[in-house]
Amino acid sequence: MPTKDPQTFTLKNNSNGNSWDLPVIEGTVGPKVIDVRRLYADTDCFTYDPGFTSTGSCESKITYIDGDEGILLYRGYPIDQLAEHSNYLETCYLLLYGELPNNEEKTKFVSDITNHTMLHEQFNTFFHGFRRDAHPMAVMCGVVGALAAFYHDSLDINDPHHRMVSSYRLIAKVPTIAAQAYKYSIGQPFISPRNDLGFAENFLHMMFATPAEDYNVSRILCKAMDRILILHADHEQNASTSTVRLAGSSGANPFACIAAGIASLWGPAHGGANEAVLIMLNEIENINNIPKYVNKAKDKNDPFRLMGFGHRVYKNFDPRAKVMQQSCHEVLNELGIKDEPLLDLAMELERIALEDEYFVERKLYPNVDFYSGIIFKAIGIPESMFTVLFAVARTVGWISQWNEMIEDPTQKIGRPRQLYLGETIRDYIPLKKR
Repeated sequence: MPTKDPQTFTLKNNSNGNSWDLPVIEGTVGPKVIDVRRLYADTDCFTYDPGFTSTGSCESKITYIDGDEGILLYRGYPIDQLAEHSNYLETCYLLLYGELPNNEEKTKFVSDITNHTMLHEQFNTFFHGFRRDAHPMAVMCGVVGALAAFYHDSLDINDPHHRMVSSYRLIAKVPTIAAQAYKYSIGQPFISPRNDLGFAENFLHMMFATPAEDYNVSRILCKAMDRILILHADHEQNASTSTVRLAGSSGANPFACIAAGIASLWGPAHGGANEAVLIMLNEIENINNIPKYVNKAKDKNDPFRLMGFGHRVYKNFDPRAKVMQQSCHEVLNELGIKDEPLLDLAMELERIALEDEYFVERKLYPNVDFYSGIIFKAIGIPESMFTVLFAVARTVGWISQWNEMIEDPTQKIGRPRQLYLGETIRDYIPLKKR
């Protein structure tokens, strides 16, 4: 299509010669956007874009991704700088408010989050309504959604203070819910959060401590968990974030919206990727089998795929993977893990992917899911909990995006259109004549 000027895109109907000028909008970075909001009203046509891969559904100032260049920014800050120098709660503040906090702001924010980590006592009873073998993500969907039944005092989405209180409660309580879902699944008593521990340390303590003995979390493991949380905190308009925004566009309360995001994240094509890495490693089983499976991955007619390599968005490298690679090796060294077949297998696959011409040419580098799956395995987190930890990290991104949407006066209730391919109008046929 020809362009009349830098700010206009001309759409032409070749069948009748009609043309329409569509405004072109420029963001601070990234590709230009053709504004099609009046397309249907002006042309009696709408766009067809399955998966919304070429459609911008909102304006946002939170996260920016350049997949070709391997760039991920939170509020303009490169992800590797945040992972190296920041911590999760400081990153949460940044995502929520747009700027890094000063010392006073950070101290208050950390205190506010810490003081919201406990769950209402009746949740203990609520958990016991689930089967012990329920998938933790099923429990997460139910319990997070049920928060709205316990915290009625912060459900007015038009009240900024209510939104802030709900945001803090979600960031603080989702890790507690996740840890209790794990404890319930293995029959151990719930461990209450501790106000004297940092965010990542407190989460690991709730996961692995027991009343029978003290549990001390190593600094290396805390740092690795904190980095994992930072790296997964937000990722632009992915499936679960879009789900949160779509649910929120109807005016639903924030707890319901985050529960919807958790349900979307549960899908294996989204949040289950690091779990799929461990499933793949179990299938390969032995280092001696790697050449066979690498050849299968190279065979375009073979359905087998090496999970945890390459990324749909990042066409060069996943900027989170470099940070996660460092943490992965630190964790393995800290735990002194030797002769662990699955982890040895993973490290050999990493070596091949970084050296093999086939993978290097296609830029199929190990991604963040590959390394996070190995770290979780080394720490002792079961595969069923992998996606739950993703939800713990992503809660702040979801709630930041939800807040931004609520405050955006141009947002409307989500109502995608469809290309209808069904029957045209026809008359009802009585049962005896069918």
